[in-house]
Amino acid sequence: MKDRPTVVTGTVGVDAHVIGTKILSRALREAGFNVVELGAQTPPEEFIKAAQETDADAILMSSLYGMAELDLQGFKEKCIEAGLEDVILYIGGILGISRHDFKEDEEKFKKLGFDRVYPPDVDIQAAIEDLRRDLKARGKL
Repeated sequence: MKDRPTVVTGTVGVDAHVIGTKILSRALREAGFNVVELGAQTPPEEFIKAAQETDADAILMSSLYGMAELDLQGFKEKCIEAGLEDVILYIGGILGISRHDFKEDEEKFKKLGFDRVYPPDVDIQAAIEDLRRDLKARGKL
């Protein structure tokens, strides 16, 4: 058990929207987390590499361009192959194209192996509390 959990943050794929992940990263640092911030346009493999190198407890991704589902096919399996089977996976943002029900996105990304899925207007403090609960449940906090 660590006293400062490590999380990897960034915007996945070729998405250049970085404001959300910067706000999230800052809020996580202020909440006492060790944050490895990858920034925008980060390939999924870079999240895995950073999580391995830093012994991260969680990966928190954002995406606003609606193509994350394509970017993240097989991501959970790649995490498992890399020895990251216990890393917590969160994603948030605009996760689909065109108007649709967020519940559809949530189901899709949970099937892809994400522990939690958030809409773009998520309350960051609520997400951080979710993370604390999930870390505690896995004995990492």
